[in-house]
Amino acid sequence: MSRTALVIGIGAGDPSHLTLGAVDAMRAADALFVLEKAAASSLTAMRQALVDRHAPGARVVLVPDPPRDRSAERGASRPDGAYAANVADWHDARAAALAAAIVEHVPEGGSAGFLVWGDPSLYDSTLRVLSRVADELPITPRVIPGITSVQALTAAHAILLNRVGEPIHITTGRRLREDDGRNTVVMLDADCTFRETARPDDHVYWGAYLGTPDEILLDGAVGEVGELIARTRAEARAKHGWIMDVYLLRRP
Repeated sequence: MSRTALVIGIGAGDPSHLTLGAVDAMRAADALFVLEKAAASSLTAMRQALVDRHAPGARVVLVPDPPRDRSAERGASRPDGAYAANVADWHDARAAALAAAIVEHVPEGGSAGFLVWGDPSLYDSTLRVLSRVADELPITPRVIPGITSVQALTAAHAILLNRVGEPIHITTGRRLREDDGRNTVVMLDADCTFRETARPDDHVYWGAYLGTPDEILLDGAVGEVGELIARTRAEARAKHGWIMDVYLLRRP
């Protein structure tokens, strides 16, 4: 019998951002699986707090997250070559670890829950990893959408994501040089690439730890706040051991 993978979007960090569907799925799962990063134990604690609030008594299974060799990705600006191969190897290792844990903790015909920050369809690897799990183990995904960090960012700054008649582009720091800068949401940018690619008068709306007590918001012209954002980001990451941030670039 096939197991069900409940891929549950849990929002950017605010416990009140969980949907009723997410709460129902958390309560229905035979076990909730969390890939635990040694350097980000507070992320695990935040997930546990969400479970304690919305699905008390639910079983949480911690699975050590396989290490990722980021040195193999240095200098790779496009999603191909060494970068893509390294990510694929990491996803294979994650899939193997999760498959073993699912077999151990979820009976055939049961449900395995996965708590995903933001929404499972936006820059998250859970669905890709589960497709690899399905190669070895009969499992059917069911996605419960969640509030994205993009929504949390625009809500925190009280701004619209788009301007009238203009497109929205969501990309990563690696691909920012290819963008026209009109309404650009950038995720996964550890280097604050906008400092090199944006115009000094482009406006940047930046947020980190959105929806949590540690939330940080900064905005202004790139030429005025760019270095402040980079410095604040580095200090926050050093303090907490991890950071999740996102920003919107807008050309005047």
